[in-house]
Amino acid sequence: MDRPLLPLRTALVFLLAALSGVGAGGLTLLAGEGFARGVLAGLAVIALATPFFDRLITSDAGEACGKTQDHG
Repeated sequence: MDRPLLPLRTALVFLLAALSGVGAGGLTLLAGEGFARGVLAGLAVIALATPFFDRLITSDAGEACGKTQDHG
């Protein structure tokens, strides 16, 4: 088994989403909202950050900004 379990792009998207969720949950806890609200805020941010970072880190950068280059 020589191939990785997750591609590098997928792992990076999940890592950035998880870090965003931990940050949001930590800030919610520091604001004094309690543990349950901190966890819910962190999970909500993870759910919203995953498609955001997926679109931000596109596999085809030329199509993402609407520019295609003809190298032919």
